[in-house]
Amino acid sequence: MIYDNILETIGNTPIVKLHKVVPKNSPHTFLAKLEYFNPGLSVKDRIALALIGGAEQRGDLKPGGTIIEATSGNTGMGLALVAAVKGYKAIFIMPDKVSEEKRAALRAYGAKVVITPTAVEPEDPRSYLSVSKKLAEITPNSFLTNQYHNPDNARQHYATTGPEIWKQTNGKVDVFVAGAGTGGTVSGAGRFLKEKNPNLKVLCPDPVGSILYDLFYYKEVRTGPQPYKVEGVGEDMLPDNVHMDIIDDFVQVEDKESFHLVRELVAKEGICVGPSSAMALAGAIKYSEQFKEPKTFVIMMADSGRAYLSKAFNDDWMKDNGFMPSPMRSNTVKKLIQTLNQPELIFAKVGQKVLEVVQLLKKHNISQVPVYSEGEIVGILDESDLIFPLATGKLKADEPIIHLVKGNIIWVEEDDNLESLSDHFQKGFIALVKDSSGTTRLITKIDLLDFISNNVTQ
Repeated sequence: MIYDNILETIGNTPIVKLHKVVPKNSPHTFLAKLEYFNPGLSVKDRIALALIGGAEQRGDLKPGGTIIEATSGNTGMGLALVAAVKGYKAIFIMPDKVSEEKRAALRAYGAKVVITPTAVEPEDPRSYLSVSKKLAEITPNSFLTNQYHNPDNARQHYATTGPEIWKQTNGKVDVFVAGAGTGGTVSGAGRFLKEKNPNLKVLCPDPVGSILYDLFYYKEVRTGPQPYKVEGVGEDMLPDNVHMDIIDDFVQVEDKESFHLVRELVAKEGICVGPSSAMALAGAIKYSEQFKEPKTFVIMMADSGRAYLSKAFNDDWMKDNGFMPSPMRSNTVKKLIQTLNQPELIFAKVGQKVLEVVQLLKKHNISQVPVYSEGEIVGILDESDLIFPLATGKLKADEPIIHLVKGNIIWVEEDDNLESLSDHFQKGFIALVKDSSGTTRLITKIDLLDFISNNVTQ
């Protein structure tokens, strides 16, 4: 069929059975509802229609007005899409942990993007919620869509997402799984499905660092909000759209689990989703372990992995955040010096002559030596320090080396990782370390390069 505009293509996203990323011996069926088939590439397209449509019906949003929202990116994209079609301006306030792809996409739709710090309390004037409220106050003819507390959010999922899942599964769904950012999906779709089947369970996986898990189990926050890397789920406050009476259980999921699993979903299932989708699946798998009888799980996979190319699918970012092993971080100075064929430290003294030091370097086939004065290391000397002065006649072979000694040495510890050692080398330092026997060892750039070449395979 031919649609009148792009907004008519929102919804009716497919459900796909998972095979390779779920436990092989599990009796359960895991079904992924792929929301990246929406035109804005996420589940938030659905609520964008409702938030703007509801505001229009109530007269809260007038022609030529400005839409304002605090968003981790996906709601902003949905709202930007609807705003573009309907002729509204848009301003989005985003926490600084949001990927650059999401920021760029919003700007491509003509929206203005304001970035705020992540690690602040919700009531802090710098938080993205506080900034969005302030902008709404000072911007004429504007409407704060307020996705966290606007009831149109959960109502839309009750009216569309829940019925779709029920129809697509022919009512054969035992557990509905969705993370909670605003809470609209898990609460709205969950309510509809439980009305159809009172025995159905609603599960909300929650990232470690969110307070929602505590609020569900203890009715209070026992562990304060902590930073985490998964975007769009979990909260440091309780949105009105999180209806705890609809949710049967919460499962906590570590960032590392989510970021590993999201890569597996692409590599093994060909399903390119974001980390919050993998978090939901990880929670579903954990939760499924308590059931012996076969159950059918429907997992909401909220958005596309293309918004996370610079993060979840970037090896350097994954290593920097501890989600992938970094050879330079996992190997230590101790491991390196154990490979060195250096039974004793070769050194020079400040009073030695240039020719003597040249012969010392040649005899031991080394390019540099630490220099001692009265039993203390005072600097370093390498072959390049000798060649130029000798070749230009600025220094004679029988003169002392004291004029050439450089002070760029640094002591390192055996437990230091090779990344910190490399950083010292980049700053021009020569490294010295005392090994477990108390012997002073010299480490050079060539030593590090040789170790990496022979011992690092990834």
